[in-house]
Amino acid sequence: MEVAWVTKSSCRLVGALDAVLDSNARIAPFRILLQVPGSQVYSPIACGATLEEINQHWDWLEQNLLHTLSVFDNKDDIASFVKGKVKALIAEETSSRLAEQEEEPEKFREALVKFEARFNFPEAEKLVTYYSCCCWKGRVPRQGWLYLSINHLCFYSFFLGKELKLVIPWVDIQKLERTSNVFLTDTIRITTQSKERDFSMFLNLDEVFKIMEQLADVTLRRLLDNEVFDLDPDLQEPSQITKRDLEARAQNEFFRAFFRLPRKEKLHAVVGCSLWTPFSRCHTVGRMFTSDSYICFASKEDGCCNVVLPLREVVSIEKMEDTSLLPNPIIVSIRSKMAFQFIELKDRETLVESLLVRLKQVHANHPVHYDTSTSDHDMTSPVFYSASACSEHRFGGLAVESSQSQQESEKERSSLPQPESLTAIFQSPDSRLSQEQIKISLWNDHFVEYGRTVCMFRTEKIRKLVAMGIPESLRGRLWLLFSDAVTDLASHPGYYGNLVEQSLGRCCLVTEEIERDLHRSLPEHPAFQNETGIAALRRVLTAYAYRNPKIGYCQSMNILTSVLLLYAKEEEAFWLLVAVCERMLPDYFNHRVIGAQVDQSVFEELIKEHLPELAEHMNDLSALASISLSWFLTLFLSIMPLESAVNVVDCFFYDGIKAIFQLGLAVLEANAEELCSSKDDGQALMILSRFLDHIKNEDSPRPPIGSHHAFFSDDQEPYPVTDIADLIRDSYEKFGDQSVEQIEHLRCKHRIRVLQGHEDTTKQNVLRVVIPEVSILPEDLEELYNLFKREHMMSCYWEQPRPVASRHDPSRPYAEQYRVDGRQFAHLFQLVSPWTCGSHTEILAERTFRLLDDNMDQLLEFKAFVTCLDIMYNGEMNEKIKLLYRLHIPPALTENDRDSQSPLKNPLLSTSRPLVLGKPNGDSIDYQKQLKQMIKDLAKEKDKTEKELPKMSQREFIQFCKTLYSMFHEDPEENDLYQAIATVTTLLLQIGEVGQRSSSSGSCSQEYVEELQASAPSPEDSVFAETGKLPQDSQAFPEATEGDWTVSLEHILASLLTEQSLVNFFEKPLDIKPKLENAKINQYSLKTFETSHQSQPELKLSNL
Repeated sequence: MEVAWVTKSSCRLVGALDAVLDSNARIAPFRILLQVPGSQVYSPIACGATLEEINQHWDWLEQNLLHTLSVFDNKDDIASFVKGKVKALIAEETSSRLAEQEEEPEKFREALVKFEARFNFPEAEKLVTYYSCCCWKGRVPRQGWLYLSINHLCFYSFFLGKELKLVIPWVDIQKLERTSNVFLTDTIRITTQSKERDFSMFLNLDEVFKIMEQLADVTLRRLLDNEVFDLDPDLQEPSQITKRDLEARAQNEFFRAFFRLPRKEKLHAVVGCSLWTPFSRCHTVGRMFTSDSYICFASKEDGCCNVVLPLREVVSIEKMEDTSLLPNPIIVSIRSKMAFQFIELKDRETLVESLLVRLKQVHANHPVHYDTSTSDHDMTSPVFYSASACSEHRFGGLAVESSQSQQESEKERSSLPQPESLTAIFQSPDSRLSQEQIKISLWNDHFVEYGRTVCMFRTEKIRKLVAMGIPESLRGRLWLLFSDAVTDLASHPGYYGNLVEQSLGRCCLVTEEIERDLHRSLPEHPAFQNETGIAALRRVLTAYAYRNPKIGYCQSMNILTSVLLLYAKEEEAFWLLVAVCERMLPDYFNHRVIGAQVDQSVFEELIKEHLPELAEHMNDLSALASISLSWFLTLFLSIMPLESAVNVVDCFFYDGIKAIFQLGLAVLEANAEELCSSKDDGQALMILSRFLDHIKNEDSPRPPIGSHHAFFSDDQEPYPVTDIADLIRDSYEKFGDQSVEQIEHLRCKHRIRVLQGHEDTTKQNVLRVVIPEVSILPEDLEELYNLFKREHMMSCYWEQPRPVASRHDPSRPYAEQYRVDGRQFAHLFQLVSPWTCGSHTEILAERTFRLLDDNMDQLLEFKAFVTCLDIMYNGEMNEKIKLLYRLHIPPALTENDRDSQSPLKNPLLSTSRPLVLGKPNGDSIDYQKQLKQMIKDLAKEKDKTEKELPKMSQREFIQFCKTLYSMFHEDPEENDLYQAIATVTTLLLQIGEVGQRSSSSGSCSQEYVEELQASAPSPEDSVFAETGKLPQDSQAFPEATEGDWTVSLEHILASLLTEQSLVNFFEKPLDIKPKLENAKINQYSLKTFETSHQSQPELKLSNL
């Protein structure tokens, strides 16, 4: 059976196969066609633009397809199999690379080809999406195409015969915003360190801006914010990022932020539906969100009704009969004998099926035992409990019964969790309990109608109850419900006890910090004036540091945890701390407190929007932001009387960070008049501190506790008191219109600014250290730093991480945050070093890297790189020669050096030649006297304290000479330099030979020249038969025995000083600016060229 493969002669097989089904594609010059004998039909299998490309496709077919055809019995089966295989390959490639463009894969494929051709990026630079738009240059718009890839924003335009290409790395973008100009009302402005670019005329500007925002956020966090990098696995594979993935990620981030769920929670579906709300006796329109472990509902009208249903609380999910009144209904039943009815669900069958699978999985992973022996009509009824070896936890009661004897010593008891909240232990009676009873009655009425568990209906009514202040007896329990820490508590029986056991007695830097802060945590509260409270605080903080070493312990966690312990049992306080640190205040408690700084930046924008007069008066809003930092880090606990601040914490657990933003605005508005008349930041701080110190809680059943900031009050007359309930009510009424979606958008926007601010700080600190130590101008140093950082970044873009190359690590000292490996250093050396030696440059770069790598970790910091460049550009001649000398002795020069096979490893010249050089005009110069005197002078001037460099062997000297010859290539004085170095080389070879003969008798270097005088000079004798050219035949010179043949740095320097042309070469002024300008243009092209030729031998640094 025969099948004819017609080929005029298979880059990537599937890449070419894509074009097979593209009816708009031009016919490629090389194709592989399938023909069944007897048929006139030819089926295209592959195509290629070059013969090499089509041959690669053919090789693939031979290896993967042709040998399988023998199993078929007839030609039609073979043809069907081959066609099916090709179509499957095309479909597979399309689905993996073009998943985001399934609607129009052909158009996207065409754009991809143009993107690759126009910008010549390596294959790893994945195109995400593209748009037609205008780029403005002043008042002139240029129509073109905007390409958004995983690492770059690119724009291409060909207009009126002029081609424009823009390439902007996402990591260089400092501001991304929507703005307007005099011609258009809506544009996207991209701001980098040096330029602003406006893009407009998009068909869907909202979509474009969201994709840009996501790409910038993802890339900056992946490359610049590694402290939280591991927490978001979606960011780890940039090659897999698609437009659809970015849209899904944005939705996922909103979902987790809106319902304040764990970061690991992955959203599966968002479905429009209606939920039966018994309190309003109707169905409420909204959306159902389903994830790994939750079913959530949010009403279409913001704040009308939200529901969070952990799957571990769900008993059953059932489909009801479909009727005209109840279309596509399902019933979700939970353990507290409540049921939720959802209707108008599209694709109900698939939804219920997937929910049941996840429900089964959740129950298998976290079994729940339900206690039916108690009533559901009061707050203390247990909804679920989970037993462990040492304690029993019940919702409501949530009692923790210690199994240890009551007769244990105080020291032993201090290591056990407290069975009650500290407030219950250290409570003191107060006359203001009637108001507390009224609040409890209101809450109990609410529980009856809206539910009492984590699955309760969350409406505007409950928000008003929270704003009034949660009753003391319910506070800890409701914090658990609102934050959903109760689910974590029930899902991890015994977890906290094990952590306490494992972390107990460990001593490290974190535990020392914790111990230092224990007695500073609410010292005025009686609960923390004895060992009981201090021991509980120690256990919670140490256990959390042990659980999450990425955060460990951060100042302000002690104050927050102290308050949690006042109202919740110890294990509950631990899970509340987990919820705050890992969900509700993401990235707040890490090395750089990025999350808090982002929210400070967001707060500044909110001040400009809501309090424009104050913003105008306070020219630098960063002063207000620094004052308000503690508001966010401690939720006002450190700067407001405790009985008032706990009401703020109530709102925070219900509404999240939104509550802190709006309360901060309310505080500033209440003091706006005084702040506008303040003269400096110190006065503004005094005004705000005094105001916050006089916020009281008239409804608190506890006696007032002294404030941390009482020392700020210097009141000669009574200062007006503000009630916390009034302040919170004002904050909701005046500033409560900020939605979670708006806040998340602002956070995304300002995270770019904050991360770039840290990058600027890093750069300024590195330059501040380096500038005094080098002669390179500060502006040139800044350009060098940018090149150095960009080289590091390009390797992150397109190369698989090598074991030696570490990512940017913001936790390291400033100077060590960016480092380059040998390959990256070679690129930089080629771009900016003045010592370019043709093909020898790469070898010289290797040696330079080995020399600078003092600690042999195969990574170099910016300071080492720029110090070396400074010698090359601005060093004295002796410094340059010393550097060259060190580059040709170990450790820079190794036995396995790549250049060791050079013909020049043999002696360049005969050492029997005289020390007299014949000149073209017939004159001759005797250097013996000059050399003798120079060596004596150098010996006198030599710094006694400087460590003497080892002498250079003959092999090393020959490599040194080769480098010099390479450096002189294409110099205007090339011939004179070649002639001069030939003279010096002859001289040094004879010095080394004389030293070798004299070493046995202990001759010193000063005797070398004296002994050389025995050689009879011959004026006609020259070093090279043809001046300025290297001898091609190394055998023309007799082999010298290596033995102890050596020359020193002093000999080399003294010999070079005898030739004025060499002195001029090494002392002529060099300007680094042209190199820097050229490097900015060529850095990308050099990297892309190397990346696209990965099959060639790589820079070998295995001997470092």
